[in-house]
Amino acid sequence: MQSPLFAHNDSQTQERWSLQNKQMLRVTLEGHDDILARKGTMVAYQGLVEFDAEYRSNNQARARAHTGEGLDLMRCHGQGIVYLANLAQHVHLMDVEQDGLTVDSSYVLAMDSSLHHEVIAVDSLYGISGSGKYQLNITGRGRVALMTSGAPLLMQVTPDRYVNCDADAIVAWSTGLRVQMQAQTHSSGVWRRRGSTGEGWELSFMGSGFALVQPSELLPPQNAQIGQGIAAQFGMGQQGARGQNQGNVWS
Repeated sequence: MQSPLFAHNDSQTQERWSLQNKQMLRVTLEGHDDILARKGTMVAYQGLVEFDAEYRSNNQARARAHTGEGLDLMRCHGQGIVYLANLAQHVHLMDVEQDGLTVDSSYVLAMDSSLHHEVIAVDSLYGISGSGKYQLNITGRGRVALMTSGAPLLMQVTPDRYVNCDADAIVAWSTGLRVQMQAQTHSSGVWRRRGSTGEGWELSFMGSGFALVQPSELLPPQNAQIGQGIAAQFGMGQQGARGQNQGNVWS
């Protein structure tokens, strides 16, 4: 049998974490190095690999119930190769070191079990759609696989060069950065977007580190009606990104 499909066979590599392709993660397990992956993202595996639901502490359960932020994880352990993917999103590998990583939990595909994660609050007077005022802080030493809708942009932040990002396009940033949330409007009504530009909330990053942005915004089109009320139209409230439209999928 012949087919161009045979060009997409298993990649041969000695790396523990690698990309099978842009949209699929390949992880090699050797019996002593468990990984934590988003529930339901295993698409194939080889060898003697087991999958168990990861225990969630009382503090983690309370944080998830209160903020909507958190991870539903499974533990992958054994000996073999595991392939992970989610909705054909692009997968990117990052090494977490002492500076830490702040990320929306929606964009986490997998991580080393040695890493610690907790929900943190991002100071703001307003709850911002997509970014939200709660994020996931990942600390320790290890590797994490992030997902984006399309190929992302990594912007370097330095003390003399701060970066502004759309709050609905930001994926992750260095934990050590100072973050300021603001609405792009000249009027007193911060809920109204600025003129006819369609631009709303933004995050300003200052310090030394990076900000990762994806080529997709989580809000619906300007005139879309999702749920009821003006808050729902702009992705906020019970009918917004944290309510009816969980997962931030807009058609």
